[in-house]
Amino acid sequence: MIEFIQRMEMAFIATADSGGNTDCSFRAGPAGFLKVLDRKRVAYPEYRGNGVLASLGNITENPHVSLLLIDFSHALIGLHVNGAGYMVTDEEIRTACPWIPVEQERGRRADRWVVLWVHEAYVHCRKHIPRLVKATAERAWGTDDVHKKGGDYFGVRSDKCSEKKASTLLQASSADAS
Repeated sequence: MIEFIQRMEMAFIATADSGGNTDCSFRAGPAGFLKVLDRKRVAYPEYRGNGVLASLGNITENPHVSLLLIDFSHALIGLHVNGAGYMVTDEEIRTACPWIPVEQERGRRADRWVVLWVHEAYVHCRKHIPRLVKATAERAWGTDDVHKKGGDYFGVRSDKCSEKKASTLLQASSADAS
């Protein structure tokens, strides 16, 4: 299991707030970005991102965290890891685990880490895991450019702007009519 975790390049992180409202987030990095600290603890870095902080906010209210790790390209197998999470600073984890290399992921350094005390880990069968081919496209890692980050891919912002313009036009034409 340790070798499997350490070669993963992505993870799905599930959390819930104190009211049970859930969030599932995606994390990615080079193989080894997930750190197995010992037989009962796994850690992953948190970088400055989109500012939503849903996972971290949830963990402060409710420590239950689930990781889903899937090998889509080689073994076609998955691993569920469930436990209790807590946050530490980059300095705290490096003091406790000096063997973790000081690395800057694509020009960024982790702001903090989430450490997961593992309560259970079990296999996700390969029956329905598709084989995927890794994308080779270059990405603008660490950018704040809205378009390079995916921007308004689903058109929500555009729709809201269009609705607002239409509403303003309707209000203006109704004011002109009176």
